[in-house]
Amino acid sequence: MNSVQRVQQHFSDSIETKIRSSEHLPRLITDAADKIVAALLADRKILSCGNGGSACDSQHFSSEMLNRFETERPSLPAIALTTDTPTITSIANDYSYNEIFAKQIRALGQAGDVLLAITTSGNSENVLRAIHAAHEKNMVVIALTGKDGGKMPAQLSNQDIELRVPSDVTARIQEVHLLIIHCICDLIDFKLFGQGA
Repeated sequence: MNSVQRVQQHFSDSIETKIRSSEHLPRLITDAADKIVAALLADRKILSCGNGGSACDSQHFSSEMLNRFETERPSLPAIALTTDTPTITSIANDYSYNEIFAKQIRALGQAGDVLLAITTSGNSENVLRAIHAAHEKNMVVIALTGKDGGKMPAQLSNQDIELRVPSDVTARIQEVHLLIIHCICDLIDFKLFGQGA
């Protein structure tokens, strides 16, 4: 396989993963957007977290909420728990890296808020602890996972939603996670403002 063929294979694999995801995720994505919309209508906020590429996704979602997605509309309350370097490093240094999100949620989370928890493996300990902290605050969790879901499904409550990408390849999972985030942002704008139609 030459370089061009390798690139073509990446495109093909990404397309196939999106097709498989489109067979079972749209209803769950809609349900997740409904939970976020309900929280926003109740004057609540969305907290998001993840590691590595998933940290970037959590910040991407927050920026789309705070600024705008595709059309002009009021800013919406969202906080990416991955952006405060002094807080993250002090928690990691004084306690544990596994606590970097949970401690922020205990301080910032309120009943009725939503946690968008992103992990391709479902096994990131700091994200699992974030879910536990969110439940302690009576928050709803929207989980973006992949592979077999890892440890995360066992941590979720009946009111939570898992959006699991049917792939074992991290890059493919992340590509679909971004699409899911864009779908949720579009549905939020559509349901709250009648935009994006």
